[in-house]
Amino acid sequence: MMPYQQRSGFAIQLPELSLVVLAGPSGSGKSSFARKHFKPTEVLSSDYCRGLVSDDENNQAATHDAFDVLHYIAGKRLKNGLLTVIDATNVRPEDRRQYVQLAREHHCLPVAIVLNLPERLCQDRNVGRADRDFGPHVIRNQCMALRRGMGGRQGRGLQREGFRQVWVLESEGDVTAATVERTPLWNNKKHEHGPFDIIGDVHGCFDELVELIESLGYGIERRAGAPEGDWSLTPPALPHEGAPERRLLFLGDLVDRGPNSPAVLRLAMRAVREGRAMCVPGNHDIKLLRKLNGRNVQITHGLAETLEQLEGESPEFIEEIRKFIDSLVSHYVLDDGRLVVAHAGLKESMQGRGSGAVREFCLYGETTGETDEFGLPVRYNWAAEYRGGAMVVYGHTPVPEADWLNGTICIDTGCVFGGKLTALRYPERERVSVDAKAVYAEPVRPFLPDGSVAELTAQQQHDDMLHLADVVGKRIVDTRLQRNITIREENATAALEVMSRFAADPRWLIYLPPTMSPCETSERAGLLEHPAEAFDYYRSRGVAAVVCEEKHMGSRAVVVVCRNEDAARERFGVTTGEVGIVYTRTGRRFFSDEQLEAAFLDRLRASIEAAGLWEELGTSWMCLDCELMPWSAKAQGLLREQYAAVGSAARFTLAEAVPALGAAAERIGGDEIRDLLARYEARRASITKYTDAYRQYCWEVGSLEDYKLAPFHLLATERGVHTDRDHLWHMATLARLAGHDALLLATNHRMVDLTDEASSADAIAWWESMTARGGEGMVVKPREFIARGSLGLLQPAVKCRGPEYLRIIYGPEYLAPENLERLRRRGLKHKRSLALREFALGIESLERFVRREPLRRVHECVFGVLALESEPVDPRL
Repeated sequence: MMPYQQRSGFAIQLPELSLVVLAGPSGSGKSSFARKHFKPTEVLSSDYCRGLVSDDENNQAATHDAFDVLHYIAGKRLKNGLLTVIDATNVRPEDRRQYVQLAREHHCLPVAIVLNLPERLCQDRNVGRADRDFGPHVIRNQCMALRRGMGGRQGRGLQREGFRQVWVLESEGDVTAATVERTPLWNNKKHEHGPFDIIGDVHGCFDELVELIESLGYGIERRAGAPEGDWSLTPPALPHEGAPERRLLFLGDLVDRGPNSPAVLRLAMRAVREGRAMCVPGNHDIKLLRKLNGRNVQITHGLAETLEQLEGESPEFIEEIRKFIDSLVSHYVLDDGRLVVAHAGLKESMQGRGSGAVREFCLYGETTGETDEFGLPVRYNWAAEYRGGAMVVYGHTPVPEADWLNGTICIDTGCVFGGKLTALRYPERERVSVDAKAVYAEPVRPFLPDGSVAELTAQQQHDDMLHLADVVGKRIVDTRLQRNITIREENATAALEVMSRFAADPRWLIYLPPTMSPCETSERAGLLEHPAEAFDYYRSRGVAAVVCEEKHMGSRAVVVVCRNEDAARERFGVTTGEVGIVYTRTGRRFFSDEQLEAAFLDRLRASIEAAGLWEELGTSWMCLDCELMPWSAKAQGLLREQYAAVGSAARFTLAEAVPALGAAAERIGGDEIRDLLARYEARRASITKYTDAYRQYCWEVGSLEDYKLAPFHLLATERGVHTDRDHLWHMATLARLAGHDALLLATNHRMVDLTDEASSADAIAWWESMTARGGEGMVVKPREFIARGSLGLLQPAVKCRGPEYLRIIYGPEYLAPENLERLRRRGLKHKRSLALREFALGIESLERFVRREPLRRVHECVFGVLALESEPVDPRL
């Protein structure tokens, strides 16, 4: 971008992302100019920063600290892609140099606006200003320093300092008439939404290019007598009326090594000229440009073939090529920032920026400075560290197969080396390839080592280890169901302890189930929870139908199961021979015996096969939400160590106390002793009920036949996350498994019409009958998997537990009037908030996995659920 001399009435055209340095002596009107043309947040004033650090804008002793603050804020703004204006005198080159360097560090353009007004005008403006108590020599020296550094009226000296634009205002009229316009950078195509067909490195492979374009659905008008490639393209038929037309997008390296670079150039240039395509330059294209511009370049790496093919072309065509390549922009940011295309890729910090370093990276990538055994530079794998939100599509380094890594994909599949020419359809993310018709050039580095393809994808190879920085510290996770879920630093630390010491192989951990809130407290005599309150919660929020599911006496378990070992490798990157896993709601393996787990999963896979669900659902893997009976070994151990100890101690104590009180009542009598005896007899009855309740959850497990699995959610398969299906579909689909193996248990359930009192009463009677037999209770869910009310997302489920199960939770005597009254004052707000946040995170983790996002993105949500579990809340709720 060339510098300009400002003239009266002309507009100052500023790049939308630039560091604007105002320069001029005190009194030249820099602050007034800044207030007129820029937002207050865009302007960083040295005087204001002095005030921040010393409470006195004129305290020159605070200048050093003030500029430290100014530079820090300017760096943060530029990092975030915001135009920034420096309001200071900046009359000396050493004052301005640091800003040029700062702009380079953040890959944005430094711009100087110089207010070179007459010295007398500046002196007159400072007269009478209380904050300008310095002598006239100060302004004189500032004016002299500014003019010495400018290098003439056009600011040539500032151009030599590195400023990409210099605008000079020399009079009050210039300043008054000046306007400021923001101009988008050439790489800013965010308004272009596609759809696109992005084509990798062509390298003169014209026949393959034509075949690929036609396979993408484009029509090619081959005009008789026209030079080969000088043909018009017709985009594919629109899927519906009003849909935007598809366009090609070339990733550069159109030339060199291949048999017909001129035809490739003709086709690409005409497509760009007619608006059917876009193009970014490759390093081979730029090398050809330098040669056409008369520069001394090495005729290597295929350039000789291109020059030979161009020998018979007209000077007009050669000039057209030169202008075309010279007009290409280093990279494009498209579709509101969701897509970035560059020949060699681009790091997040460089996207949408303009600098020489950005252009170099786009053309050549980044190297370590070393060379390999073939004498080629060792490239730094920037994609392995990529954490940006934009999809980056690039080429440059040939790969056997186009493969995703951290939201980036290289689609140079080495056509010129005998591989394939590949296109990526955007936004569909579909890859389309055609095979090379010949090996046109032998690669220096073997293109397909040993003629084999890696067993794991690039993403799976990279995901063999998760990085601490991706989970620790305070994090804000954006989910589809709930925006901006905050994970506190202290909770993340607690989750890290659990995850690092106890959790299963993280490649299997694609989901953790949310906590579940109880229903509102019941006011019915002798009850803490009752279905009526659960029904009222949903009915009052506009839900017409709910599904009631029997709560099993077991542990919450997540089961991930694959059809075979190949599916486990392809989808989860697991190569140990495992075909799945059963884990608890905290991510620990349910089975400590690997052979027992394998046998368990084999039985489940056989049932899925027999039910025909693999084919019906079009999947090779499933994620199931289940109850597994008995409780996990840890839970049973807790029952025996904690609850059993309470029961034993109470029975031992009461065995002595009750007979003694009975004898005293007979011998002495009196209401006080009889009341005490009655209380102790009630306590003994409560202890008996308490012991009977927890014993239902403990039994010895001698073989696989002693287990029961009751799946109630078919959470996800390769087709997607099944939140679009209601709970009746989930129940019916999973019930089909139970008919094929006694290991599996169908969950008893019923649908309740909340607008029908009889339907609600029938469900309440079912709950009363179930809990009277010692059953745990039931879970009430809206029929739709995801339900919303006027205030947002509703609880995905509320639990309604029976009185005897709650005796285990709250203690043997929780139904004593004084205890029950205290429990009824329990608060559910925090528990319900946790349940909604964890539910949103759980669904988000599955959706990210199904979209094949990096494991770190999936684990951001899984880890978040585990972190939220450490928030302080009564666990008995």
